[in-house]
Amino acid sequence: MTEAFIYDAVRSPRGKGRSDGSLHEITALDLASQVLASVNDRNGLDGHEVEDVAFGCVAPVGEQGAVISRSAVLKAGYSETTSAIQVNRFCGSGLEAVNIAAAKVKAGETDLAVGGGIESMSRVPMGSDGMGGMADPTLVFQEYFVPQGISADLIATKYGYSRDDVDAYAVESQKRAARAWSENRFEKSILPIRDVIGEVILDHDELMRPETDMQSLGALNPAFIGMGEQMPGFNDVAILKHPDVEKMNHVHHAGNSSGIVDGSAAVLVGNELAGEKYGLKPRARIVSMAAIGSEPTIMLTGPEFAAKKALERAGMTKDDIDVWELNEAFAAVVLRFMEAMNVDHSEMNVNGGAIAMGHPLGATGAMILGTVLDELERSNKTTALSTLCIGGGMGIATIIERVN
Repeated sequence: MTEAFIYDAVRSPRGKGRSDGSLHEITALDLASQVLASVNDRNGLDGHEVEDVAFGCVAPVGEQGAVISRSAVLKAGYSETTSAIQVNRFCGSGLEAVNIAAAKVKAGETDLAVGGGIESMSRVPMGSDGMGGMADPTLVFQEYFVPQGISADLIATKYGYSRDDVDAYAVESQKRAARAWSENRFEKSILPIRDVIGEVILDHDELMRPETDMQSLGALNPAFIGMGEQMPGFNDVAILKHPDVEKMNHVHHAGNSSGIVDGSAAVLVGNELAGEKYGLKPRARIVSMAAIGSEPTIMLTGPEFAAKKALERAGMTKDDIDVWELNEAFAAVVLRFMEAMNVDHSEMNVNGGAIAMGHPLGATGAMILGTVLDELERSNKTTALSTLCIGGGMGIATIIERVN
């Protein structure tokens, strides 16, 4: 099978996902098209070389609907012959889009493709798609459905992570993100975003709160007590599915959960022939990819199983991985993964994560793959694994190997 290489990775800064956020000023299409145009500009392409574009988007409605990736391809100046697809695997959408692009390259279906994602959460709020089957009572009762926040607190309760544990992780995420920005660790991938007259409106992740400490987090009330203990009483639903849990311990809040933000990202993937033809230097090889389904009630433990599947497919063990990147949906998700996989925190999310910088749902997977690639090059290491938990009980993982 043909090898798939990563030639470039670019992302927007993450803007606050509210009406006062900097990226609220521009449409989702403008945001996505600027990132796609940058892929061409940075690599000396003129628009016809990329054959296909896959973009993740979790709320593909309103201005994010109608296959926004195709509209972005055209607005970015790509050839009209460049095809596009919109992908929704919830929080794993951006990484799934990159994996689709890589799979097409590996299968010989395309020589050069882009995988990435877009989510303008300030303009198309989370849940705008109506939630589909997740709002169907027949499915909810059958699968003991609970919201993700309840699932995160279930993980904390079941595996014994205290409020201090999750808050301490969140403080460290803020510190690492601030250090990464101060040391320009994201400089290689960040694209400043411009408004309609060409003025830069955002050139940094604006959600970060580097002054965060245990005292400030301690003042925040748990976010999911109401939905857990009162109507509709999701605590009881979770305990019915997990009877080993006697009483839920609610530990998550806005300060130790992923932030709501706007953002877009793109990863340029191709075969060796495309690199030679267009003068592109490969940065990494995509070693293996995996997606799994997991138990829907606790739902956010999927990364463990996706990572194990990706490692097995590659004939690798966890000791072969130098750097790990797991989306910080909630602090307990990362704590559980590190415990289950026996991964040291010094190797995990070394530049912070979504607790500090935010989680633009459809784009995050592509963002963290670019982040971990930059980190491999910065630290002169070789292999990395990126993974995300996914709503509804799924997980996704991709392993890459630096080649220069």
